[in-house]
Amino acid sequence: MQRQEKTIFQYIDKGSILIYFLLTVVGWLAIYSAVYNEEHKSIFDLSQEYGKQLLWMGCSYLLIVIILALDFRLFEGFSPFVYGTALLLGAGVLVFGREVNGARAWFEIGSFRLQPAEFMKLGTVMMVAYYLSNTDAAISKLKAKLIVGLLLLLPVGLIFLQHDTGSALVYASFIFVLYREGLSVNYLVFGGLSILVVVMTLVLDEWAVSISIALLGAAYVALSRKKMKAFWRSLLVVVPAVLVVFSVNYAFDNLLEEHQRQRINVLLGKVEDFKGAGYNVHQSLIAIGSGGFFGKGFLQGTQTKFDFVPEQSTDFIFCTIGEEYGFVGSVVVLLLYAFLLIRILNLAERQNTRFGRVYGYGVASIIFFHVFVNIGMAIGLLPVIGIPLPFISYGGSSMFSFTILFGILIRLDSGRKLVLR
Repeated sequence: MQRQEKTIFQYIDKGSILIYFLLTVVGWLAIYSAVYNEEHKSIFDLSQEYGKQLLWMGCSYLLIVIILALDFRLFEGFSPFVYGTALLLGAGVLVFGREVNGARAWFEIGSFRLQPAEFMKLGTVMMVAYYLSNTDAAISKLKAKLIVGLLLLLPVGLIFLQHDTGSALVYASFIFVLYREGLSVNYLVFGGLSILVVVMTLVLDEWAVSISIALLGAAYVALSRKKMKAFWRSLLVVVPAVLVVFSVNYAFDNLLEEHQRQRINVLLGKVEDFKGAGYNVHQSLIAIGSGGFFGKGFLQGTQTKFDFVPEQSTDFIFCTIGEEYGFVGSVVVLLLYAFLLIRILNLAERQNTRFGRVYGYGVASIIFFHVFVNIGMAIGLLPVIGIPLPFISYGGSSMFSFTILFGILIRLDSGRKLVLR
């Protein structure tokens, strides 16, 4: 039985739209503070970043309206086309793109830069959802794992060729999507332990880490009743772990670039480089810490006003919020993201198609990864990898891609409500 949709706004999730709108406005005001120019005081000045961001916001709101006006069934069918187009743009930027800060990741169109990597995330989410829904594939099967792995590796490979490591790492968030679809929890455990082993190896001596792993394996065998079975299980874990340990330093020295190695060393406390690789984070921490509990007030941030923090309107926009609005303002922003993610997960769970559910979890995973990493690097808990804060950081590509990603989910949910079962 079909309901009749009187307006495109009739069945949309208004709570999610409100949070989205609030985040974009918070971002606009923060950008105004971050790059405030005494000679261009008007927040509507289109020659300044804050004026341009207002333009991107207006275009994004229009995009949401257009998406809501489309038939919700179109998105699933067009997923392969969107994915293929995004990959073509990702390949094209390697040839025709402009190099910025060592990364060839942007098309330059006049004063506007288009970053294909932002839209490749959208295409990949849609394609993974399309594959899993149309083939009814069980992710526990090897074939499904291989195909989904290939769908993820193609954009990751193109992004690595662009030397944009931060955007490539975002695809690790798809592990949560696959876990919801039935991937064994062992993969999550393995991933977490691998990260722990890598960090320990970088901090400690590789022989010390290897011996510790071997001792843990031996303790497991000693405490088990079935010694032989425990021995083989222990061997299956200890041997790969030790191999990872002895490959970490090689990968660190030969696969990472100098500035990436330096940032990790600064994060781990192995070196102090407040004037080089650690400068951004050090200044960001000063800005956030100086905000105190209630902040210094709008346009009153000294670290912000005197341009101590590079990339403050993009990668380090959160330190502007921390300095001007303090602990209270920072918590409010975090709560907005938390409420948005909860709403998105609720939307995903109530979808009546697998495409909608997988897509919804993909949207939640990508937004969560961006928020976690961006704020983590701003407060010195994670290495600087250069990814934007969703809906808040300056940039048209980022704003458009996140808006489309979010808008499609809202449309899928409103379409779901048109069908009564």
